[in-house]
Order: sequence, then C-alpha cells, then structure tokens
Amino acid sequence: MNRHSNLLETPANISALLAATRRIAVLGIKPESHDDQPAHYVPAALAAAGYEIVPVPVYYRDVTVILGQPVYRRLVDVPGRIDLVDVFRLPSALPGHLDDLLAAKPRAVWLQTGIRDDAFAMTLAEAGILVVQDRCLMVEQQRRGARPAI
Repeated sequence: MNRHSNLLETPANISALLAATRRIAVLGIKPESHDDQPAHYVPAALAAAGYEIVPVPVYYRDVTVILGQPVYRRLVDVPGRIDLVDVFRLPSALPGHLDDLLAAKPRAVWLQTGIRDDAFAMTLAEAGILVVQDRCLMVEQQRRGARPAI
C-alpha cells in the first residue's frame, strides 16, 4: 500500500473510517470539570452518538473515571483493540506521544482541528496507521450521521 494512501483527506475516506469505527481512545481528554472545553464535549458527544470512549488524559492525575469509563495513562495500556485515537494535544506535544501510538497500533489517529504535523502523520502512515489531520471528529461524525460500527 502506498504510504500516502494512509493519509485520509477525502470525504469518502473519512466516511469509510467513521463507518468502521466503534472504539475511540481520546488522548488529552479532559474531565467533567472542564465540560465547556472541546477536549471534553467532543468525546461526550461521540459517546452520546454510541461510540465507546476510552479516556487517556495527559493531566488530571487524581481523576480515575471520565464519561463513566476508567482512565488509562498510556495508549499501550488500553486493553483490546483501539479503532481510532482522537488527539487533543498541541502540535508541539505530538512527538512525545509517537512511541505510545506506534506501540498501541490503533487502526487510525485523528488530529483535531488546529492540530497538524505532516512529519508525525507520515511516520504513523508508514507504520500502517490511517491518519486524519486538522479536522473535528464531532463535526465530521455529525455531518455524516455516522454511528459506530457493530
């Protein structure tokens, strides 16, 4: 497979990814005390749409549950398959998560609106991981009326 084919940009490719997604790990999720921030309300909306959300906060060490789900501190520690990792981190913080992402081997990584790092994305794509950059997962899910895969 051409490594560039793992960099998803077209509406058809994004729709296909959403149709095949059921379980989303959210890297950088914020707890309920920050419910007015995208890193909380986007995963909350995805959970309400039927997706299984796996919280992976970067901060908030005292928080053990977010959106009713147990918190994991690293993606590699999440049991079972991760269909998609939704990333809420500054572009400058992405390299610090690369090894964890590669070890966790999710099917796809989604970088939220305003998050883009072409070299980071290419490294993931070369490892066989699908990548979407600089798009809001909640907006794309709502636009398509997408529901989790069965």
